[in-house]
Amino acid sequence: MDVRLLNTMTQIPFVFLFWLASFHNSNVIVSEHDLVPGARLQGERPAIVVAATGTLGQVFYRHGPFVNDSTTTVHVVRVQFAGEGSDQTLGTAGLSPNYKVLIENRFARVYEIRIPAGTNEPQHTHRARVVVCLSGAELRHLMPDGRTETSTLHTGEVVWRTGGTHIGQNLGQTDLWAIAVEPK
Repeated sequence: MDVRLLNTMTQIPFVFLFWLASFHNSNVIVSEHDLVPGARLQGERPAIVVAATGTLGQVFYRHGPFVNDSTTTVHVVRVQFAGEGSDQTLGTAGLSPNYKVLIENRFARVYEIRIPAGTNEPQHTHRARVVVCLSGAELRHLMPDGRTETSTLHTGEVVWRTGGTHIGQNLGQTDLWAIAVEPK
């Protein structure tokens, strides 16, 4: 899948809005922003917004602007959808039993991933997705053909992951906590 990295900065009158990093492909347009109190993040496409500040991880669906109505600066990751979506309902199909579906609509299935340090997940299948890491960990993936792949997700990292089937292992000393956004 073609992923292009972009770095931009935008100034909105009276409110500063910084694009920290972003990427897009044929399914999604992903951007990160630090929103000061009262800042408005414009958007015309349907989007999932993950507000990730400190130990807080909240997920919102928006078709229009997102406004920071808190009294502190909030870091958000916005995932806009390039396609028309699908009426297909995925529910928990293919997911590890300990994943929690947070939102499902015609554009995406959004779920929370938590893997405690030193534990394994049963074999499961992911679709291609955006992963917003709220608490990072060292991971190993055991593939059905016997291959192993190691990876590290860092706290605050936002990545595009292709779909696949594996057994997940958290090799690190910290619990993994992430939000996955699978476009339909």
